[in-house]
Amino acid sequence: MADHAQSPGNGHASGEEGTRRDFLNLTAASVTAFGVASVAWPFISSLNPSKDVLALSSTEVDISQIAEGQAITVMWRGKPVFIRHRTAAEIEQAKADDSADMKDPQADEARAQKPEFLILVGVCTHLGCIPLGQKDVEPKGEFGGWYCPCHGSAYDTSGRIRKGPAPLNLPVPEYQYLSDTRVRIG
Repeated sequence: MADHAQSPGNGHASGEEGTRRDFLNLTAASVTAFGVASVAWPFISSLNPSKDVLALSSTEVDISQIAEGQAITVMWRGKPVFIRHRTAAEIEQAKADDSADMKDPQADEARAQKPEFLILVGVCTHLGCIPLGQKDVEPKGEFGGWYCPCHGSAYDTSGRIRKGPAPLNLPVPEYQYLSDTRVRIG
């Protein structure tokens, strides 16, 4: 029987041919990886926020013109932000409800830096609808906060989910008071 391991052209590599084949495999893999990365990069980059959204990464609001009991809506990062100047009764009700049975328990104190002003992202945590309750003529739901008519989620005067399919409270955005009358969201 002949020894085929040393025959040229039979598919078995000698030491030198193995080194050459390893080099070609490594080169092919490198070129393929570079090709995939160069195709994927523009796609991944397109998922980043656009320049106009980044420019709106923070917004300043003058809250001195919001009367007690009134609410305004401002846009931040393409989302509505609810700012409500709560009445003493709304604040007391929110504090009293701290011990109520909730899906997403959170104390009112943790949701408002200043009790009289509540600042929330106005997007229902169920399917992304915009809850009603910012205007006096809109229904506020049975808990006096906001009501999402799409599926019946009801939020209290602290923006906490109290009834309906929404799993979480209305989110509190990052914000800070610049003065007694100005707040920066974002």
